Amino acid sequence: MVDVDEALAELRRGTDEILVDAELRERLQAGRPLRIKAGFDPTAPDLHLGHTVLINKLRQFQDLGHDLYFLIGDFTGMIGDPSGKNVTRKPLSAEEVADNARTYEEQVFRILDRERTHVVFNSSWMNAFSATDMIRLAARQTVARMLERDDFHKRYHAGQSIAIHEFLYPLIQGYDSVELKADVELGGTDQKFNLLVGRQLQHAYGQRPQVVITVPLLEGLDGVQKMSKSLDNYVGIQEPADEMFGKLMSISDELMWRYFDLLSLRPVAERDQLRKEAAEGRNPRDIKFLLAEELVERFHDRAAGVRARENFLARFQRGATPEDMPEETVAARGGTVPIATLLRLCGLVASSSDGQRMVRQGAVRIDGERVEDPSRTVAAGGVYVLQVGKRRFARVTVTGESV
Repeated sequence: MVDVDEALAELRRGTDEILVDAELRERLQAGRPLRIKAGFDPTAPDLHLGHTVLINKLRQFQDLGHDLYFLIGDFTGMIGDPSGKNVTRKPLSAEEVADNARTYEEQVFRILDRERTHVVFNSSWMNAFSATDMIRLAARQTVARMLERDDFHKRYHAGQSIAIHEFLYPLIQGYDSVELKADVELGGTDQKFNLLVGRQLQHAYGQRPQVVITVPLLEGLDGVQKMSKSLDNYVGIQEPADEMFGKLMSISDELMWRYFDLLSLRPVAERDQLRKEAAEGRNPRDIKFLLAEELVERFHDRAAGVRARENFLARFQRGATPEDMPEETVAARGGTVPIATLLRLCGLVASSSDGQRMVRQGAVRIDGERVEDPSRTVAAGGVYVLQVGKRRFARVTVTGESV
């Protein structure tokens, strides 16, 4: 039996809010599988890493033995979610929604267990709704309550139009929870109002209100805007491994930690250790390699992650180093040779002390990686590209014997 405290600790990780936390604990303590709901409108054909923040949380519930309902909003997708928008969204055609929905089904099972996931479409009950049913549903909400929602509030007071059908969106999303008898619904922080409408409607229909869990919105590659295909700051989960790896390596060192928190499945203790190592001087690029490999492996396979890293390094070296650099061979008696000595023997510096000075100035790189420690040694048995400043290069083979 799963320990409730351990389950809660795992489920709280990476969330923004749980409404209400005590209710989630109570339901977990009941010992029955909970009905977990999350809805996705198929408004674009591809899922990206921003979507996976929520999908990873669904997988956690799934691994704890709960029933997962992955709801594809093919009906609501034709309305267009107004959350966070300052203009009315253009509704999609039924054909566009259907095409996108098919790709969602294919992609989501890169994370979720296909055998333990219920894929449902809200058109299956909303298409049966009569005009009378819709009027009765609309009667359970007020215009004043709708205008409490931040985006509607801003648009109303700015004199921007709000179409009547936009008010229907949160009502229908909330009614989906009634139809599925959801115990828990998950969504991004921008969905909080809609998720709370679900609680309200469940109460109105005589059901126990669902627990609401919101997860943060992932910033895109620019580190500013929410990850979005329309902003071209996204990493698609179906992108080729090399492209995915390269995009992840392009993020800032600061943003890297945000991605670790929201995307990595590494234990918290391991991530904390990586932060500690970075604070103590470990090259952030090496840590970013771990993140990029992990995510490429998740959406491709282990071999693809390793190969993408090797390809990235090869591209970097080709782009940053001249093809006609000097070739040297140096013997490392005892198995290693100090970096300052190696630079001197390769003719890149005048003396070992000069080499140490260049290291302290941050002017020395090995295979594109900045050397921080003047006392660093280089092991025998490898071929290395040395760089001092912007223009001095050498490719050196370090052997373990005299040459």
